[in-house]
Amino acid sequence: MNFQLSQEQEMLVDAVRSFVSKELLPHEEAVDRADEVSADLAGEIRSKAIAAGFYAFNMPEEVGGGGLDYLSQALIERELAKCSWALHVFVARPSKILMACTGSQIGDYLLPCVQGRKVDCFALTEPGAGSDANAIKTRAVRDGGDFVLNGSKHFISHAGHADFAIVFAVTGTYEHNGRQRNAVTSFLVDRDTPGLTIRRGPKCVSNRGYHTFEMFFDDCRVPASKVLGEVGKGWEVANAWLTAGRVMVAANCVGQAQRALDASLQWAADRKQFGQAIGSYQGVSFKLADMATQIRAAELLTLHTAWKMDQGSMTDGEAGMAKLFASEVLGRVADEAVQIYGGMGLMDEGPVERIWRNARIERIWEGTSEIQRHIISRELLRPLMR
Repeated sequence: MNFQLSQEQEMLVDAVRSFVSKELLPHEEAVDRADEVSADLAGEIRSKAIAAGFYAFNMPEEVGGGGLDYLSQALIERELAKCSWALHVFVARPSKILMACTGSQIGDYLLPCVQGRKVDCFALTEPGAGSDANAIKTRAVRDGGDFVLNGSKHFISHAGHADFAIVFAVTGTYEHNGRQRNAVTSFLVDRDTPGLTIRRGPKCVSNRGYHTFEMFFDDCRVPASKVLGEVGKGWEVANAWLTAGRVMVAANCVGQAQRALDASLQWAADRKQFGQAIGSYQGVSFKLADMATQIRAAELLTLHTAWKMDQGSMTDGEAGMAKLFASEVLGRVADEAVQIYGGMGLMDEGPVERIWRNARIERIWEGTSEIQRHIISRELLRPLMR
């Protein structure tokens, strides 16, 4: 791998960094305190992201997206993550699962999402099916030309802003290695579909203003034309996106960690104790050195994994390594930033307390650290245990 970024990539990073600084960060504190992004602000960010050419950068050019390679996407994610998810989510990255759209679905869902006229959300997690996604209980039963959905979802990010949800439901069973497993199908479900209720979920301390929702399906009738992909093959639709998503989460973690380090460096240089800047004491300076070293390692691992994705050679285990390592580095770096700031690190007058809170979710969503270790170890052992 050539670790030198191209001139175009350098320009892209500079442009996104400037966008975050000018258009997102000035709103971060107010959004965090209000735990809300107004509709006007959301629309403003979306419009400016479209005008700047950042909107739907993850989608192929043939459908009107940015057409960027995964390495460039990871670089953008790294920069966007220097602001809370509550704001940078409006620089939208539609679910790439929508590339499975066919026929009228393309004009009804895929293209409007790429163009910023519609917003999607991903509805998989259930109260009894988090890490064990195959344990979902939402059912879809065929009834003539429709499917009737019953069940519930929770922790569905951004569903309050979404025009429709990509919903996963069990439509049958099949036998695999002597065990019965769920056959899962993906559906495109409009938010105003009768039988669908969406309500705000419990408040989360991470990323205030970026809300999760609960979704309830009570004899929710969805036309068979809204099946995304093939009946019973929902995992085939989802898995490629989920694996790539873990690499982008890793890039997000690197960006947050870098912001924590930058703030800590400035504090260590400015804060005086016993007549000297606290950065002159080993107790602080060695923390900074360790933080910088760990961030560099996480960044190189993440970018290398994104590069492998571009080559078509990335494995699930490698995506898991990037997500695992980067999210845990972020946790350590955020904690050390609080320690360097001392009591002020826990006050809500600066960014460190916010970074510390926001960091905690990264070891849970998109697959917990424990799940990543399971994926990695299984991949390592598989060739030796056949």
